[in-house]
Amino acid sequence: MAQTTIDLPVREKASEVKAQFGKALSKEFLFSPTWRNLNHGSFGAIPRAIQTKLRNYQDQVEATPDPFIFYTYPKLLDESRAAVAKLLNTPTETVVFVNNATAGVNTVLHNLVWNPDGRDEILHFDTIYGGCGKTIDYILEARAPLVSSRCIPLSYPCADSTILSAFESAVAASIAAGKRPRLAFYDVVTSLPGVRFPFEAITAACKAHGILSLIDGAQGIGLVALDLATLDPDFFVSNCHKWLHVPRGCAVFYVPVRNQPLIRTTLPTSHGFVPADDKPRFNPLPPSAKSAFVNNFEFVGTVDNSPYLCVKDSIRWREEVLGGEEKILAYQNGLARKGGKWVAEILGTEVMDNEEGTMTECAMVNVALPVAVGDKEGAEGPWPVVALEESGAATEWMLQTLIKDYETFIRVFVYKGRWWARLSAQVYLDEEDFEWAGQTLRALCARVVKGEYK
Repeated sequence: MAQTTIDLPVREKASEVKAQFGKALSKEFLFSPTWRNLNHGSFGAIPRAIQTKLRNYQDQVEATPDPFIFYTYPKLLDESRAAVAKLLNTPTETVVFVNNATAGVNTVLHNLVWNPDGRDEILHFDTIYGGCGKTIDYILEARAPLVSSRCIPLSYPCADSTILSAFESAVAASIAAGKRPRLAFYDVVTSLPGVRFPFEAITAACKAHGILSLIDGAQGIGLVALDLATLDPDFFVSNCHKWLHVPRGCAVFYVPVRNQPLIRTTLPTSHGFVPADDKPRFNPLPPSAKSAFVNNFEFVGTVDNSPYLCVKDSIRWREEVLGGEEKILAYQNGLARKGGKWVAEILGTEVMDNEEGTMTECAMVNVALPVAVGDKEGAEGPWPVVALEESGAATEWMLQTLIKDYETFIRVFVYKGRWWARLSAQVYLDEEDFEWAGQTLRALCARVVKGEYK
């Protein structure tokens, strides 16, 4: 029976929508009319056109499950791999898809074989995403005593050169302690605070020291410009469902050909695994001439991988409707910088940035709130103070109140004794949204000072 393929256009008359960022574009997305989506960086959002594509792929697999999964799906998957590889400037053979960045990080850490002398060490910064930090914790438990870790403390705001110096000092300290710096783990853009990390400089330093580089680009593709041919990391993973307008969950996982033999299995292990003794096992999948690495990740159990197939459609939508990556990044970054300053002016505080301005070279911005955390008697500055032991309850109250009373979500968090708000700039937002955010946060902080969280 012939496979039926329904190929709907991304959008008719796309040129009419070009450059109409902000409110004019918000109708292309699926938000509730009363909801302000100021936290795009956490879970992303898809336009209606991509939702149509997603459902189209799901309809196709339901119409003829076996033909689609066995024969159609691999071809469509290769198209998405080719599209994302072109965007990242890397050969198609170096990229596959996993569910999310955490899955990619786990895949690397679980596959690496640690030296039996127990000297291997993982270097990471204290800004590491919590889930990834716990992955390292697990590896230390499961592989003890073969591997240890070394955390590099940072204090934002700071210059990129300070971060690089801290890394160099950690490498030296590791060697002095008789350890072997084996792997460095770091971000493209950190989560909390949401700032651009000097990942290019750290990657170059890793090469100079012979250290494997593992880059967590959970906030990456679609947020900052990426050129993997120039960067040439050892391992890189980036969520497509955050800033690339791809349905959840989908992440691109890059491993250069030189390192693909290190990644022997997916998580979980499935049909693509090739055991050392090449023991034959029944494999229901059609024969493949693709590399062992690509074949390994093509089918990892039966799950709905329709989001993977949407990658090519999202990239095309961003080109045809939004005008391309350069235009998107310019708008997002400009809005974040301007919007962050407006919010800070409304609150009477400041944006988290260094003198070079490199921390805000992305579409997320962190603005200090006019409330401090700590001991009232030892507090510095003019801000009202909430006791440290009450800060957790106050933070949770703010998050829930933003949802309930203001119909928005802004990632509010405590860092170095101050509350901060992380805001995301996106193509469906404009200056008025940031002005509204500033007024909302000011009202929220006034309620905190009054003790409404108690």
